[in-house]
Amino acid sequence: MIETQAEPEHIAISKSKGIQIDWKDGHRSHYALGYLRDQCPCASCTGAHGTEPQKTNYSETPSTPFQMFKPTLKMLNVQAMGHYAIQIDWSDGHNTGIYSFDHLRKICECAECKAAKASAARQSSERPQREGWSPAE
Repeated sequence: MIETQAEPEHIAISKSKGIQIDWKDGHRSHYALGYLRDQCPCASCTGAHGTEPQKTNYSETPSTPFQMFKPTLKMLNVQAMGHYAIQIDWSDGHNTGIYSFDHLRKICECAECKAAKASAARQSSERPQREGWSPAE
């Protein structure tokens, strides 16, 4: 598990480009609109309560240049939720995701965070298994 220091010092919002957060520990995260929308933590998008996840693919590159028209994704409104999160109203009509600062820090895609996640994944896969036990049991 990656430890987080999820206290933002400054949040810069561009409704047409994304969000940049300067964290109190000196780290800086940038979230493009498509990636942020694809990482929505709401119950519908994540498949909570046993439902089928309603994932979006705004951050994926189209597989063909002849895609059907898709309106440009924008943030219509961003609202603070106490001192722990933000809620975004999206131009695609979605508005139920509450992006906690912990969630935002965990989904940071900068090179430093990607390397830390890869290292943590390697370490967990290299741990010796107990005799007669498997994760599937």
